[in-house]
Amino acid sequence: MLVRRKQAYEIPWPRRVNTPAEAVRFIDHVGFCALFPLRNVALPSLYYAVAKRPPTGWGKHAQLIWKWKDELPKKRRAFYAKYFKGRGTFISLKLLPHFLAMHGTGVQPPEAEAFYEAGRVSHDALELWQALAKHGPLATLELRHACKMETQAGNKRFKKAMLELQGLLIVTHSGAEQETEAWASNRFDLVARVFPQPVAQAAKISADDARTAIAVKYRTLYPSASPAHMARLFGWTKAQAVTALAL
Repeated sequence: MLVRRKQAYEIPWPRRVNTPAEAVRFIDHVGFCALFPLRNVALPSLYYAVAKRPPTGWGKHAQLIWKWKDELPKKRRAFYAKYFKGRGTFISLKLLPHFLAMHGTGVQPPEAEAFYEAGRVSHDALELWQALAKHGPLATLELRHACKMETQAGNKRFKKAMLELQGLLIVTHSGAEQETEAWASNRFDLVARVFPQPVAQAAKISADDARTAIAVKYRTLYPSASPAHMARLFGWTKAQAVTALAL
């Protein structure tokens, strides 16, 4: 049984993370983590590694990691997208091929149509995928305009489809752009273009081996995690989780 630690599910880390390089070392060590702590989800967070305490508001620590979520993937130092529970997630470049292999999404842009025809992505997700393939990295408003999703209803469709593509690790954050006077917009790009080497590596990894590597890493963080818990977290069947832990 997985037991909550004093500070949610955070892991011990010898010193406070203060720089992008230290953030990368932390991400590489844990393999994958949330940007901010996720309620009732057993994952370490970059926020806690920086602040050494749970979030108490939008302070200097939150501002710092918010900047890093744009900077690190843009510089190809870590993968970032809304992944676990549709929330901000970092994945180390070492484990990224395994996550791609697990989902079967270590693919190139021309395969978008095949994914749609197989029912793996919605039509809106297909349009976003193809727009990024055609135009290169785009900020939020640019991408919505390219896919004719400028209206309020279109924005809802955009957000749903973007979560879909990020959940499959097809799209990643790639910096930010000041499109309006408000908050800077997210800039998106295809994982195949930003991280070509992990995508190529994913083709050589079976889904079973990928799940095993991820399960082994997770067990180093949470030794008491059960197959049922892993199945819920990673979207596996219980049989897949049991097999991953047995290999």
